[in-house]
Amino acid sequence: MKLIAMIVAAGNSQRMGFDKLMTPLDGKPVLQHSIEAFLQCDDVAEVILVCPEERFTQLDLEFSKKIIRRVDGGADRHDSVAEGLSIIANHDAETFIAVHDGARPMISVAQIKRVFNAARDTGCATSARPVTETIKRASLDGEVAASVDREHLWLMETPQIFRADFLAHAYRHVLTNGERVTDEVSALQLVGHSTKLVTNPEPNLKITYPHDLDLAEKLITPS
Repeated sequence: MKLIAMIVAAGNSQRMGFDKLMTPLDGKPVLQHSIEAFLQCDDVAEVILVCPEERFTQLDLEFSKKIIRRVDGGADRHDSVAEGLSIIANHDAETFIAVHDGARPMISVAQIKRVFNAARDTGCATSARPVTETIKRASLDGEVAASVDREHLWLMETPQIFRADFLAHAYRHVLTNGERVTDEVSALQLVGHSTKLVTNPEPNLKITYPHDLDLAEKLITPS
């Protein structure tokens, strides 16, 4: 079975005010950390990077012996994933695609392998973690309105790994029907595929706000 990693890195970092993906983290860009995790995973046959050419040229990828291809992204995340799918020739049952947010630089090779093993068994699997905090629903004016039962609630992470034929079918549905999805698990749900949740025992922080970079630096830098 062939595993192709698709790293989505086409966003413009509006909430950060600067290019978070190219911001240094432990001596190299945030995005480079994400890419290198998949390049170091022996299950991964090739990497597709969905990003602008300018961002791609700033990365140090000459050391890699694996195939790395680039494609421009789209206006929204699901458009970017669709662009990545468009350059993959075989959307068959023997090909698996791991979709990963470039802004999650702390993903480990071990977790990639755990999710891939689950995907080979079920066809669809995702890295995730159960909700452990108390959750409240807020009113429009920012006051507590109600409690939310956290039992059976999970926070989605990436990578999310699927059989290529399943993912391609889901995205044909998304594009044909004008659906908006924020992750691939949601796209698969629309066409009737359930996804196996694979608990991640390690930090897998998504860089969204400036303070996330500070936290990631503390977590990733050896003491």
